[in-house]
Amino acid sequence: MSRPPRQPHIPTRHGVSASCVALPTVKPGASPWASVLDFLDHRLPLVGRAVWSLRLANGDVLDENAQALAPDAPYRGGSRLYYYRALDNEVEVPFQATVLYQDAHLVVADKPHFLPVTPGGRYVQQSLLVRLKHSLGLDSLSPIHRIDRETAGLVLFAVRAQDRAAYQALFRERSVHKVYEAMAPFDANVPLPQVRRSRIAEEDGAFFRMTEVTGEPNSETRIELLEQRGAWARYRLEPVSGKRHQLRVHMNALGLPLVGDQFYPRVLRGPDEAEDFANPLRLLAQAIAFTDPVTGEARRFESGLQLDWPNPAA
Repeated sequence: MSRPPRQPHIPTRHGVSASCVALPTVKPGASPWASVLDFLDHRLPLVGRAVWSLRLANGDVLDENAQALAPDAPYRGGSRLYYYRALDNEVEVPFQATVLYQDAHLVVADKPHFLPVTPGGRYVQQSLLVRLKHSLGLDSLSPIHRIDRETAGLVLFAVRAQDRAAYQALFRERSVHKVYEAMAPFDANVPLPQVRRSRIAEEDGAFFRMTEVTGEPNSETRIELLEQRGAWARYRLEPVSGKRHQLRVHMNALGLPLVGDQFYPRVLRGPDEAEDFANPLRLLAQAIAFTDPVTGEARRFESGLQLDWPNPAA
């Protein structure tokens, strides 16, 4: 039995891992693309032909042997290309992450509000993963789980690729105890503590929002009141499941939308509009506990961040 071909080692650049695109196999003489540039302009037109031409000239498009392709490189079906995402005029997120723990297998970071965990959309350099690769010099670093860009707090990363699956299984099998803190209005008519169970699905016509729908529950959160200050309160949230926007959706369904939430109960800012850095979402991934699947040790980490109380007059 023949062995599968080895995957090439494509190095990171400026903390950014290379993206991969496959070139379709075509019959000899029947290719609609004479060159790699023609294909990239067709396959990823939003980048623009002029930008692709510049990236090729700068050596930012590689072949399967990690060799830079020339601007006039011919199209070769059945192969793969690797390129590095970059954005012009990327908005800087003016807050810094803190590394709380690091060993040979695990990195635990305290993420600020507004910083995405991984590159995507409007963010490449301004992402937690790229910043950590830069600062720690760990090209192999990969996220074990994610939290929303708007949420602050704990994020775990695997140092070695061979450990990542074991750590991710903890979250998939719900073997991780997660604690969040949130700030929202106080309502004496909402009985607490309580466990909220519901079915959460993407909202029709709004890919960036989730909503509760009828059907078998697929989400569960324990909600507890921690502290009240006038019209506002601080809550402890313990999610059992990990659905997208779960905590925000559950609190909003109780009539307790989180302070600073731009999407619930109504959209105040589009997903591509400028941020209001002075008014973050009051949601913090405060603590996480689990048995380390690699070392067997009991792990517990707590965020060093705190949520700011809203203006009493707000």
